[in-house]
Amino acid sequence: MNHIFSKLKLQNPLAVFDIESTGINVCRDRIVEISIIKVLPGGETEKYSYRLNPGIPIAPEASMVHGIYDKDVKDAPLFKDVAQEIHTILNGCDLGGFNQIKFDIPMLVEEFLRVNIDFDLKNRKLIDAQKIFHIMEKRTLSAAYQFYCNKDLSDAHSAEADAVATLEVILAQLERYEGQTVIDNSGDKLGVMGNNMEQIHKIFNNQMVDLAGRFVYNKEGVEVFNFGKHRFKPVTEVLKEEPGFYDWMMRGEFPLDTKKKLTELRLKTLNNAF
Repeated sequence: MNHIFSKLKLQNPLAVFDIESTGINVCRDRIVEISIIKVLPGGETEKYSYRLNPGIPIAPEASMVHGIYDKDVKDAPLFKDVAQEIHTILNGCDLGGFNQIKFDIPMLVEEFLRVNIDFDLKNRKLIDAQKIFHIMEKRTLSAAYQFYCNKDLSDAHSAEADAVATLEVILAQLERYEGQTVIDNSGDKLGVMGNNMEQIHKIFNNQMVDLAGRFVYNKEGVEVFNFGKHRFKPVTEVLKEEPGFYDWMMRGEFPLDTKKKLTELRLKTLNNAF
């Protein structure tokens, strides 16, 4: 048995897979690439990769993350052309991935259902590395206090104790990371970590428009939607083309800060019309 997998005791093959897509809306978006590493109970591995023509445009924001553009997949097969082959590869496999339960598996199941293939999860076991990471490596103030300051927060959830611990954590973070280049999950460099508020705010809050994150700035500095059917679209353009969307949001359960920012952007749209 391959020693790498000697601690991974498998009854069924384990298919660890990752998907790149046209966007992150499971219902609307499509797969542009899927890679599978299939680990057999004896430790042997098989690798499969498919680049696919999604049949719809790839969102520019998605292309900037995974580096796949419409021109790269224009001659690639459609999912329906390889669906049965992928289904056969995954037959009888348990499934592994990173954030697979929230994204990769739902996206794959949706694609299968579009071509009338039932990808049944009932008898499959799932292992999600992100879920293990988030549960085992706590992201609480107590965990941060222990990690950065090597201290136990004995009076957690007392407002004063939490505030004191938070200040100590911030100071320890500045000491640990000062001078380091900050890179986001897309591989973009956000800046160099400094010890002044202007630098820190610019690095970590440069996309923030409203506090709830319903709007963000894109790379061109334009306010875009960060949810729903208009995700990544400029807010002012949507409000111009679909004025009723403003009324829908103002009636909806959105924070007052979000509605305030939306109104400001709507006024910008109206002012630009004159």
